[in-house]
Amino acid sequence: MASFDVGAARAQRLEALGRTWSFTIDGDTFTLPTELDRRTARTLRGLDDNDVDGLLRALLGEKQYAAFDTHDITLQDIGAILEAYGKETGLGLGEG
Repeated sequence: MASFDVGAARAQRLEALGRTWSFTIDGDTFTLPTELDRRTARTLRGLDDNDVDGLLRALLGEKQYAAFDTHDITLQDIGAILEAYGKETGLGLGEG
């Protein structure tokens, strides 16, 4: 019986999607991971369902989040970003 090679499967997924997914706001580009590590997943699990800033901070990281936080962005904008992200990566993170 053949064994499942996790590294090869991950490499195939990353080749298809890339390591990051990006979006742009007013000329600033931000990247989100196409795969979540277990640490990020634990952080996300611990967040309140309405903690949009916590979600974005966990996905973007502190440096990108600080830059993101300077933009005047609506919850509808965030919902649209998360919807597009989910469609492209298969990661369903809900709506803002």
